[in-house]
Amino acid sequence: MPVLDKNNEIQVKRYNEFVRNYPGASIMQDLNWGIVKSGWKQEAVYIEEKGKIIAAMTILLEKVPFIKSYLMYATRGPVCDLANIELVNKLVKEADIIAKKYNAFLFKFDPEVVVSEEIESIYKNNGYKVLGKNVDKDDLIQPLHNAVLNIKDKSEDELLKGFGEKTRYNIKVAQKKEIKVSYSHNEEYLKIFYEIYKITTVRDKIGCRAYSYFENLLNAFDEKTLRIYIAEHENDKLSAAIALNYGGKLFYVYGASSNEKRNLMPNYLMQWEMIKWGIETKCTNYDFGGVLVLDKDDGLYKFKIGFCKQEGITEYIGEIDKVYNKAVYFAYAKLLPFIKKIKRKIRKMKAN
Repeated sequence: MPVLDKNNEIQVKRYNEFVRNYPGASIMQDLNWGIVKSGWKQEAVYIEEKGKIIAAMTILLEKVPFIKSYLMYATRGPVCDLANIELVNKLVKEADIIAKKYNAFLFKFDPEVVVSEEIESIYKNNGYKVLGKNVDKDDLIQPLHNAVLNIKDKSEDELLKGFGEKTRYNIKVAQKKEIKVSYSHNEEYLKIFYEIYKITTVRDKIGCRAYSYFENLLNAFDEKTLRIYIAEHENDKLSAAIALNYGGKLFYVYGASSNEKRNLMPNYLMQWEMIKWGIETKCTNYDFGGVLVLDKDDGLYKFKIGFCKQEGITEYIGEIDKVYNKAVYFAYAKLLPFIKKIKRKIRKMKAN
């Protein structure tokens, strides 16, 4: 059956093999991502041809507060050629079965596909809503812009030469000051990461996830896929990060830094060590994650663009919506940015 029976071990094995071997598939399409997002329900659909899976899509479902209706969300899906609209439509048709089961008001997917007027037109002409640069960032779940470094078949020297001058200098500063970077896949490192992470969320006035979320992340993926990096100086833990290696891409998914010895530039050397993991495992890209503000005066943008000076910032197509209930969808579209703004205000109040 095209809707995955997760109690069928043979089906699950075939599904996992397809997703995990599909070039460029996002880790958020892996069934184990459901372990990380434990508060969501999870379903999956796929298309077969001559007994082989040719397309797949893992779907998370959450009941939206106040609306009390389900949102279906294929994070960074589907796992297939997005330009093949006939194939995508077949997948979405299978997802309609799940929508009916849960009485969902919306099905949303946001593939890691570079923005394209041609592809955008194809989806609009097939009845989908495309939310990209035409909407406010608060209307979107994922950022439109990511800093993505091309590391395919490149040596360390080639990559270093492509970094911004200040970035190369800061890496050298950290090396001269004898910053030590290590990694592991254990709870000891996770606890260190979380302590530094809490400091970061207070300083930068951002939301703080529960420790259990990161426990789930650690338990969902093995040491070949997930590493926790720690940068330290004279036993002082200065920076930490979680990196995921999946589908030929290394993704810097969470980062944290203390308020101590920031002049030693530990974050720069830690990033460089993670990039080297990507080189060793022959990844094609190193993804620094989202960029919300495209402004050289913004600290996060400045940090990430220093590594991606040649590539610049990558812009994705955005979110693609299939609406099942227009009235509820309209309420959701108005509610989501409001909820985000309220959360930001609460964080600022707590930080002051």
